[in-house]
Amino acid sequence: MTNFPSEIDVAIIGAGAAGLGAARALENSGLSAIVLEARDRIGGRAHTVMAAPGIPFDMGCGWLHSADKNSFVAIAQQLGFAINKARAPWREGSYERTFPKADRIDFFQAIDAFYDRAEAAAENDADAPASTCLEPGNRWNPMIDAISTYINGVTLDRVSLHDMDAYEDTEVNWRLSAGYGALISAYGAPCPVSLNTRVTLIDHSGARIRIETSKGTLSAAEVIVTMPSNLLANESIRFDPPLVAKVDAARGLPLGTNNKVLLALAGADNTPSDSGLRGATTSSGVGSFQIRPFGTPTIEGFYGGPFARELEDAGAGALSAQAIDEIVALLGSDFRRRLTPLAESRWAHDPFAQGAYSAASPGHAGARAILAAPVDGRMFFAGEATSPNFFSTAHGARDSGERAAGELLQELDRQRT
Repeated sequence: MTNFPSEIDVAIIGAGAAGLGAARALENSGLSAIVLEARDRIGGRAHTVMAAPGIPFDMGCGWLHSADKNSFVAIAQQLGFAINKARAPWREGSYERTFPKADRIDFFQAIDAFYDRAEAAAENDADAPASTCLEPGNRWNPMIDAISTYINGVTLDRVSLHDMDAYEDTEVNWRLSAGYGALISAYGAPCPVSLNTRVTLIDHSGARIRIETSKGTLSAAEVIVTMPSNLLANESIRFDPPLVAKVDAARGLPLGTNNKVLLALAGADNTPSDSGLRGATTSSGVGSFQIRPFGTPTIEGFYGGPFARELEDAGAGALSAQAIDEIVALLGSDFRRRLTPLAESRWAHDPFAQGAYSAASPGHAGARAILAAPVDGRMFFAGEATSPNFFSTAHGARDSGERAAGELLQELDRQRT
């Protein structure tokens, strides 16, 4: 941990992927920098825990989405992290016993048609909720809505069509057996970070920026802010003078709810590895499961949207209990005695996240650009919510931190000429 200074050239707020990306981009700039992190660890919403001996588990981000364009792929290779390039089990990898091929074909035809309609509708100047592109009466609408809760953290009625269309998905998804959070922690290890440092006020009324923290007051020439949008929206950190446009933009980019659960599976050799587990559903409130990820004797579950929030609000253990009930309903009563909870996340109740990742509300797709725009040539903004095309991803966050650092350096160059 870095000693807490009284003056610095650049203060970076938040040691998630965005803040670490900014810090790494400033390494050879000649500027003094410090990353102020409220948690007792770096990584933010990327966090790998050892759920059981030899079984790392990503409580947050776990997939190298759009891996052929993901900047963390090269970083993983440089740092010696093994990359698993096996195809994600979300389509062909579904467990035949619970989701027969005929049903899968019918479902994927329905969801592909939904996305085709959404893409066409997004060409209109007027934005609309993505739910308007569901085919009335289609039997798969609840399941398509469930997919939205996994992807966006909210149901389709709360997703901007324009924002959904802007997201870039190359459908290449890889994993890290050691954990995505472990990779981001290793990436950020060289960064000058002050942990357990909660920022309460950023006063930019004077010649230098005054930052009030739980460890004292810091004076900085430049600031890069990488807080999650929910914290900006509810003004967990105050700005003086207030940044009304930033707060309004953040309110249009709320973080949805997504949580993960890991269950130990006894007698795992009798079940297929890396298989997707789901069945036809008439509700958007349902989990998506992966049997034996990386061949481990576990089942990983993923929940999103209002149902995930409902389970989280019910308290610790509710997510595991729900997952076990659903798996038993899919695979049979014998599985109840074979499943033991190992870990579960609760991101909405995390005071330094207050959710999972951002989805623009209908009519607010332009909020990402507003949130990303610099202020007064000395305050710069990053984070997954500011990414124009890779929002909701760790690499989108990292790239935005690098972008903000570049804007800062360009501004300093301009001031010198």
